[in-house]
Amino acid sequence: MWETCRDLIPAGSVFAFLAEHRETLFPRSMFADMYPSTNGRPSMPPQVLSAAVVLQSLYGVSDFDAVQELRCDLRWKAACGLGLHDTAFDPSLLTYFRRRLQRSADPNRIFTKVKEVVAATGVLKGKHRRALDSTVLDDAVATQDTVTQLVAAIRRVIREVTGAGEVAARWCTAHDYTDPGKPRIAWNDEVARADLVDALVRDALNLLGHLPDQQLGERAANAVALLALVAGQDVEPVEGSDGRDGRWQIAKGTAHNRTVSTVDPASRHIHKNRSRHQEGFRAHAAFEPEAGLFTEVALTAGSGADNHEAAVAQDLLADENENEDLTVLGDAAYGTGELRVSLEADGHALVIKPPPLRQTIPGGFTADDFQVDTAAGTVTCPAGNTVALARPQTNGNRQAQFKKLCRDCPLRERCTTSKTGRTVNVHPQYDILKAARHQAATDPNWRAEYRQWRPPVERAMAWLVARGNRRVPYLGVLKNDTWLHNRAAALNLRRLINLGLTRTGGTWTLTPAAT
Repeated sequence: MWETCRDLIPAGSVFAFLAEHRETLFPRSMFADMYPSTNGRPSMPPQVLSAAVVLQSLYGVSDFDAVQELRCDLRWKAACGLGLHDTAFDPSLLTYFRRRLQRSADPNRIFTKVKEVVAATGVLKGKHRRALDSTVLDDAVATQDTVTQLVAAIRRVIREVTGAGEVAARWCTAHDYTDPGKPRIAWNDEVARADLVDALVRDALNLLGHLPDQQLGERAANAVALLALVAGQDVEPVEGSDGRDGRWQIAKGTAHNRTVSTVDPASRHIHKNRSRHQEGFRAHAAFEPEAGLFTEVALTAGSGADNHEAAVAQDLLADENENEDLTVLGDAAYGTGELRVSLEADGHALVIKPPPLRQTIPGGFTADDFQVDTAAGTVTCPAGNTVALARPQTNGNRQAQFKKLCRDCPLRERCTTSKTGRTVNVHPQYDILKAARHQAATDPNWRAEYRQWRPPVERAMAWLVARGNRRVPYLGVLKNDTWLHNRAAALNLRRLINLGLTRTGGTWTLTPAAT
């Protein structure tokens, strides 16, 4: 096919490259652990499926649409090594292939293989900058309200747990859970809605409390845990009630780390900033801004301390050469004291924007207007009053409380609105953070470095979500993390091809004109 249609395939395209180098890029040995059986062979060679996954990830198409392209598009046929009259394969084969990848020892091996090609070309040699960034990805399901989540979670327990159906028939009376629809009430009636929430919570608690004692399998245990979660995250007892003999109502506020859907329990409610929020996951990336290549990516649940940008940053840089000092660039999300200490200990230079200081009063004093001596354990306010720092709290912060000293202070109106006086919280890494703020404000070389090399990662994140890839295609963190790595691998491969990637003398190289 490739030899026949070579002149019809755009030269220098991903299609032409895969047509010529597919077997070398994805050798059969690369997938030996995924197909350990010696009886027979895969219905479709993994090299073909890998090439299809790369193109699917690059162009953001579904399994069905990818197979349609393989059947009808000469470029796709040539890239994957199919014949002119080949009708490709059933779309489910792509699902099975991804499942094998996800269950293997290296689910991100396509990304790993492209990283090996990057290393072989030497394109990153001497390039020591790594820009970090993240973006929010929309989940693949609709956000569910409290009623829908409760009904769905109860149905799942009835379906997955042995004996739950009999318990539900006796103890669950708020709704017919064999009915696929929502409960039939007057939804514009506030009292009716409140009665339904109370009844559904009671059903959930009755079902959980009367399940027969038994050893639960993974699916059943997950169903029970999910019901316990959704039965408690959005509701609270009515005032004066203990929730047993009293009534339940929708809680005020939003529970931390709230599950937004029983279809995809890993999806979370994420605040990108104070005014914008989404439901889904968070994609993290380390990017080399000069060559334009992703060096690492990761996908996490959207909320929680372990999924914060600063917590994931070290994992993004973990595979870098330990003997090679990097210049790490990042916005204020990466400006925590803990990350700064860790990266500086590894010998990296930091061009990370420090978190801004909040002003209690517009135009008033910030924490940097106070003289903090962490060694002596004292804080001096702008009016010249000095107080001692208290012992560290559980989070490591120390407080300086001025209290009565603020009562007759002439600067009070610029300092605090608290009736008890100003309290200054001192972070455990206060000195490091203050030095970072000073450098960002006064060092022209720091500002020039940040302004030149930080913006390219914003473009890289735009590439990552282009072609409809803002919405993840699968459920759960693991499947979508593999998808994100495949997407980054495809983008890296396209970038390398644009730089002149070829194979010469058994080695991956970039053409001199491209470098």
